[in-house]
Amino acid sequence: DRLVGRWIRTQQHYYETDPKRTYYLSLEFYMGRTLQNTMINLGLQNACDEAIYQLGLDIEELEEMEEDAGLGNGGLGRLAACFLDSMATLGLAAYGYGIRYEYGIFNQKIRDGWQVEEADDWLRHGNPWEKARPEYMLPVHFYGRVESSKTGVKWVDTQVILAMPYDTPVPGYMNNTVNTMRLWSARAPNDFNLQDFNVGDYIEAVLDRNLAENISRVLYPNDNFFEGKELRLKQEYFVVAASLQDIIRRFKAAKFGCRDTMRAGFDSFPDKVAIQLNDTHPALGIPELMRIFVDIEKLPWEKAWEITKKTFAYTNHTVLPEALERWPVAVIEKLLPRHLQIIYEINQRHLDHIAALFPGDLDRLRRMSLVEEDGGKRINMAHLCIVGSHAVNGVARIHSDIVKNQVFKDFSDIEPNKFQNKTNGITPRRWLLLCNPGLAELIAEKIGEDYVKDLSQLAKLKKFVNDDLFIREVSKVKEENKLKFSQYLEKEYKVKINPSSMFDVHVKRIHEYKRQLLNCLHIITMYNRIRKDSTKPFVPRTVIIGGKAAPGYHMAKMIIKLITSVGEVVNNDPIVGSKLKVIFLENYRVSLAEKVIPATDLSEQISTAGTEASGTGNMKFMLNGALTIGTMDGANVEMAEEAGEENLFIFGMRIEDVEEMDKKGYNAQEYYDKLPELKQVMDQIKSGFFSPKQPDQFKDITNMLFHHDRFKVFADYEDYVRCQEKVSQLYKDPKGWTKMVIKNIAASGKFSSDRTIKEYAKDIWNVEPSDIKIPPPNEPREVAEEPANCTEDV
Repeated sequence: DRLVGRWIRTQQHYYETDPKRTYYLSLEFYMGRTLQNTMINLGLQNACDEAIYQLGLDIEELEEMEEDAGLGNGGLGRLAACFLDSMATLGLAAYGYGIRYEYGIFNQKIRDGWQVEEADDWLRHGNPWEKARPEYMLPVHFYGRVESSKTGVKWVDTQVILAMPYDTPVPGYMNNTVNTMRLWSARAPNDFNLQDFNVGDYIEAVLDRNLAENISRVLYPNDNFFEGKELRLKQEYFVVAASLQDIIRRFKAAKFGCRDTMRAGFDSFPDKVAIQLNDTHPALGIPELMRIFVDIEKLPWEKAWEITKKTFAYTNHTVLPEALERWPVAVIEKLLPRHLQIIYEINQRHLDHIAALFPGDLDRLRRMSLVEEDGGKRINMAHLCIVGSHAVNGVARIHSDIVKNQVFKDFSDIEPNKFQNKTNGITPRRWLLLCNPGLAELIAEKIGEDYVKDLSQLAKLKKFVNDDLFIREVSKVKEENKLKFSQYLEKEYKVKINPSSMFDVHVKRIHEYKRQLLNCLHIITMYNRIRKDSTKPFVPRTVIIGGKAAPGYHMAKMIIKLITSVGEVVNNDPIVGSKLKVIFLENYRVSLAEKVIPATDLSEQISTAGTEASGTGNMKFMLNGALTIGTMDGANVEMAEEAGEENLFIFGMRIEDVEEMDKKGYNAQEYYDKLPELKQVMDQIKSGFFSPKQPDQFKDITNMLFHHDRFKVFADYEDYVRCQEKVSQLYKDPKGWTKMVIKNIAASGKFSSDRTIKEYAKDIWNVEPSDIKIPPPNEPREVAEEPANCTEDV
């Protein structure tokens, strides 16, 4: 009730003031749970806690019953969710557009040490936070053919699928703004497969409706990997086609003195509409908007293209070549014949322009073409996004530099000002207030509550770095969080946890570039050191590793099996006792991150330099009082800059070192020969020490590490182990450790998604954040005199 009243008020306010609207297009929104976040943002948490308590119930028990909305894989999808929170909190007229997957990211079970996937039937009990909007249902076309005539081009004989919108409210923090996330669900039209009057089998035809509705059935579970399946392309076009129709409808219906319900033309479109493409997944928005302008609205190509470029902006999320989307022309031609023609026309004009600038430079034309010829014709979706957008950004400074100076250098040479950086951020509402109320309250006692909307104010904590009372209090909050998480672990995993041990946590998707293997080698090294001399003092650790492997990613699944196998040996060795425990955290997801992050002492961010675009988990740990061990990669670089490099545990090759090694060649064998502890570890894995029943169980891993390790695990092993020794040294000095923790928290203000979104708003979208507090529903509002033909759109 408090939510919906504000929701309607907000949408009425947008309708009346007709601001420029920002549309965030994403195939993923990793929202997690909604109940507690809504209570916090509406300022109702204490009232609700109290009311539930009066009823003899426990609010936490209620919160644990809610399913995660797992409509994302990892960083990219969770970033979209943080961005929605920040856009609402900053009072931007913003909308998230995506797909209402019936099945989100799979649930991960560990059976006999292996990952097993189970379907995530998250809508089983319904979703109380969404409202179906059948009145805004829209048609989306597939297949068919293109007909040209004097009047123009027509796309005919298509298959029609209906897109049904479901709206979820997105409340800003304490500002009465409630924005909308609109997710599309696929529906077959009632005449689906029954138009053919010769259909003999009515039953068969009705059953075939499922085929149409499969479009929104399931999230593709790949993180940083491209799988060129037709169903995925259908999903990408489905969200884009439905959203653009909706955006144009809203643009045309905007109040214009409200007497003429239609805007004159599309000249003002880029002044009223900004569309952000979250990676290349919604790239088809560019040819689709061109198709609408040219084929349907009959704009001349040049005009349509000018408007389109001013409207779109593109965020790049990865430089890994296997993650870049390259669609086979044959697949596009079959599914979207008109869009392929438009892409060819865009490419022709683009290449004509390049040829004029660089006459005779055929190699440059080949490199910059949207159409790749080698190994079957493919459309390079990143090139399409760059050419069709007015702004392109990476997600951390080091990543944006790589994007501009290496991956897309040809493009930035021509339009250097198109390329920008927007370092990612996280919402402090979910990632501090919600998940770590003890720390949030302690900070508020010291510096007031305003920091929640202006995280840069955390810098005020610097003056308490040497305050003995504050140091004790920060330390106490961490101990309480660790105790609570220990109890959770003992309940779920039946392992006895030593809550005073260092909680060393590595949670993220399982991927070779993220180097969970490097962590694993360190665990075995620690294990060997304890066994070599069990009387030697050892700083006790609980190593917690969690994350999902894409179901088709064999190596990632082997890595999970290795970690669980090492855990079996370590956790059951009486010599080791409580000094070292290894836990693989099953089914890591948003709601589990909210539990583990506040309890963490050491955050592992150990990707090979130049591979992790930004990372956002790194920021969550920093804000919640963990110290970071990491490489100079992604946002770690900026974290070290903010806190001082001496307040992070930085190790390993820098980007220059990696490039140098690529030139001369990486030879894994020489590290094995040179480092006795590494040799021992590898020999144990190879000989079946951790897999006695199947000694060659891990041959794929060892073979990869020795012969084709793109991410150079051995090259950073020695420095990593040395750095981990420094971590243990500091942990023995609790006061020194906590001082460093306070310095980190005080330096984490930059990494609020509020700061990120303000930069997008100013530098890309050309919109102003608004402090206006829309009057709440219980206060009357000034109603302008309105002609009867004006209807508001929620």
